[in-house]
Amino acid sequence: MTAVTGLRAELRADALGVGTAAPRLSWRLEQAPEPAEQAEARMVSADGSSSTVPLVAPDGVLVDWPFPELVSRQRVEVSVRALVAREWSDWSEPLAVEAALLEQGDWSEPLVVPSAAAVHELRPSHLLRAEFTLDEAPASARLYVTAQGVFTAALNGGPLSDEHLAPGWTSYTHRLRYRVHDVTAMLRAGANVIGAELADGWFRGRIGFDGGLWDVFGEHVGLLAQLEVTDAQGDTRVVPLGDAWRQIPGPATRVGLYEGESYDARLLPDGWLEPGFDPSAWRVPQLRPVVEIGTVLEAAVGEPVRPIESLRPVSVEKRPSGRLRLDFGQNISGVLRVKADLPAGRTLRMHHAEVLENDELGTRPLREAPSIDSYTSDGSGPFSWAPRFTIHGFRYAELEGWHGDLADVDVEALVIHTDMERRGWFACSDPMLEKLHENTVWSMRDNFVDLPTDCPQRDERMGWTGDIQVFAPAAEFLYGADGVLTSWLRDVAAEQGSDGWVPNFVPWVECGFPRGASAAWGDAATIVPWTMYQRRGDLSILREQWPSMKAWVDHLALRVGPGGVVEGSMELGDWLDPAAPPENPAAARTDKYLVASAYAVRSARIVADTAVLLGDLEAEAHYRAFAERVAEATRRRWFEDLASIADAPTALALGLEFGLVEDPDARRRLGDLLAAAVREGGHHVQTGFVGTPIICDALASSGHLDDAYALLLQQECPSWLYPVSMGATTIWERWDSMLPDGSINPGGMTSFNHYALGAVVDFLHRVVAGLAPSAPGYREITVQPRPGGGLTSASASHLSPFGMIAVSWELADGLLALDVEVPTGVSARVILPDGGVHTVGAGAHHYSAPMPAAQKEATR
Repeated sequence: MTAVTGLRAELRADALGVGTAAPRLSWRLEQAPEPAEQAEARMVSADGSSSTVPLVAPDGVLVDWPFPELVSRQRVEVSVRALVAREWSDWSEPLAVEAALLEQGDWSEPLVVPSAAAVHELRPSHLLRAEFTLDEAPASARLYVTAQGVFTAALNGGPLSDEHLAPGWTSYTHRLRYRVHDVTAMLRAGANVIGAELADGWFRGRIGFDGGLWDVFGEHVGLLAQLEVTDAQGDTRVVPLGDAWRQIPGPATRVGLYEGESYDARLLPDGWLEPGFDPSAWRVPQLRPVVEIGTVLEAAVGEPVRPIESLRPVSVEKRPSGRLRLDFGQNISGVLRVKADLPAGRTLRMHHAEVLENDELGTRPLREAPSIDSYTSDGSGPFSWAPRFTIHGFRYAELEGWHGDLADVDVEALVIHTDMERRGWFACSDPMLEKLHENTVWSMRDNFVDLPTDCPQRDERMGWTGDIQVFAPAAEFLYGADGVLTSWLRDVAAEQGSDGWVPNFVPWVECGFPRGASAAWGDAATIVPWTMYQRRGDLSILREQWPSMKAWVDHLALRVGPGGVVEGSMELGDWLDPAAPPENPAAARTDKYLVASAYAVRSARIVADTAVLLGDLEAEAHYRAFAERVAEATRRRWFEDLASIADAPTALALGLEFGLVEDPDARRRLGDLLAAAVREGGHHVQTGFVGTPIICDALASSGHLDDAYALLLQQECPSWLYPVSMGATTIWERWDSMLPDGSINPGGMTSFNHYALGAVVDFLHRVVAGLAPSAPGYREITVQPRPGGGLTSASASHLSPFGMIAVSWELADGLLALDVEVPTGVSARVILPDGGVHTVGAGAHHYSAPMPAAQKEATR
């Protein structure tokens, strides 16, 4: 019988604290014959009243809220059922949906600001405490909480959550996110205590490279906590906490995101989170009216950052220095958790690094991020401790100050990142290609720490626009990144200049990098929301980002010179082309203004296509005309004399994949030149950030699939598999971040955990395994495996909005055996190697087809 499953509001299975009055509903149909004719939704209010309404929707994906709009704090339960083959399904399990504080005026509690500390140096944390009395245990209670800084919180001695670095990093001058916590079970009649520890974080701690900056968003830190309780009669009130707050310096004596956390357990007062504690020695903090925060308070749309898993050391070594070296076997973002027993006053220090060099921790690539945590014992007995206000990128760690064997200390690495839902998988018969894919998954995990960053380890960790622009298709396949990217794109829009200028990283920090926007970086403003729409089918992201998208292309128009192409602007170009010298990673084979002009065409076409979807035909005509003017000028400038770009694979690939060359004969010549250049380069990578994501597609689409596989499977440097051959467990920033002799690249910009060059995994999903979306949200897919490179099998699966899609193939004796699984609501166009085409709907489908002679040879 048909079942309605996976009901969500705004794609959230936990719909506590949604930040919209009309959250959209999504669900999946299982065991359903097609088509599903219609559906109904039922809403049950807190008072027990219910209403049932029909739903007019082609499927159960992001269906408009069919009930009256919610008001702040309103809680309802929603269920859905579907009419399929003239029979109603059972009602789905109910989903509790509760609105957050939807109006800025809903906030009444003050910002609690501890006494100011010294500027431009590592500062301690602050302990904040407020005791209050309740006449009775509440029927329900909510804590709305955020901070300028980063915080942990507790109620009556119990942790509020396992979030790390809450509330995360936004453009604090524009947006400050909060979360809603159900604390009903944590409160009791009589005395209660709320406590928090607060540290600098991104708000006023040191951030940025080249020494970084302090106090970027303010010279203070502050906690905003509004506790609301509802009694048995349904009356809700705010518990007044303002005058009850007290503060002292915390046990984290020195805290920095780059530097680490120094913690002295002797400074933590016993019983400070319990009623009856005497805070007479504590100071009264400053209370600032919420209106003075000066930014918009916004319910979080993304998942929290939290520990996701823990890793045990795969090896332990006692060093001559007395340190214990731990190898966790995987490069991660996270911290150590140590369980031990130390005498009072003994300090244990924890050093971190991604790699080893000359048998020592390779710390030079960390630049000015020492990444050292320390714990000083109070001697009270066994303890378990992990840093709360910092994060590191590391595979190796060394314990300094431990006297004894590891058997006497218990250490694990906590993997910390945004708690995204895994949605995509890939496997194949080549273990190294599988490892490349797994390394990319890890690099995404390690760099999706609240926002998409470039790296998790050195003094940087910025939201670089170019990295996520090229990686967005892979990200959307691998994980439910919608919340992270939606939140980040709001900051992109907030920080755009008045002329549409997009910073090269967001949030923007004036730490020495040129302010000028660069093509392929600023184009994240158009390409990331467009990719999200294509992969999730969510038109609202285009509607929300529409002003930002237009503004960026309007800015590009200002950069077009008399010749009709972009020229004269600051451009990063095909960043990290292997031919570029270490000291100038922008010095690529491909003209940076060709790159800029190509991206101007692509972004303008995206904006024109978006205008059609939004019904703005005037805008569509304007941006389409602009795109074609620049495309024509770009063809004249660079693609009429192909000899001038014959040695620039990125330029050739852009001409093919960005539609800059449309004439079939010209495209054939372009493809042949690209294949010749790749062969001339010995099938080594000759592209940087811009060319790397598209070159395999350009080769495959122009009839050179064998060269695409030869490039993909190359193991000598520079190549995708060279780092794999060197034992990498993540994607490197440079093709040669580690040299063949095991030494670290001498450049000052060397990371072992950047996901950008792993963008090629999108090719693995779509072309190697053969699973590609052909309509927004995977409503339609194209299944067309293209075996090669000696692979004998491959598979990909993706948890689409409609359910799991799976494709797998095996090759034996010249025959391709293909299995396809399609969920309800999706149609698949299956294209076989022998030219056979089949259009199918939901269900499991099996095919067998002979390989053409040319492809048989290529797969040997």
